[in-house]
Amino acid sequence: MNIYVGNLPYSLTEAEVTEMFTAHGEVSQVNLISDKYTGQSKGFAFVEMPRQADAEEAIKVLNDSLVKGKNIKVNQARPRNERPQRRNRY
Repeated sequence: MNIYVGNLPYSLTEAEVTEMFTAHGEVSQVNLISDKYTGQSKGFAFVEMPRQADAEEAIKVLNDSLVKGKNIKVNQARPRNERPQRRNRY
């Protein structure tokens, strides 16, 4: 299951996010989103957990929990919608 994790402290590392979720089961991938120009975290991540039951438990336990002074939001990630093709204005 793909899990969205939001409102993360900017100082949180990918390893720390992984550690939070491995307490609830196997984590196959963590993608901490960062700004492509500055490299600074944007405050959200996606976590992939192969077992549905582990993912549901992690969501239940971690949602609205306090991490470095911020209440994080954890829920099942929604599929990304296709964006319409941008047209040139010229």
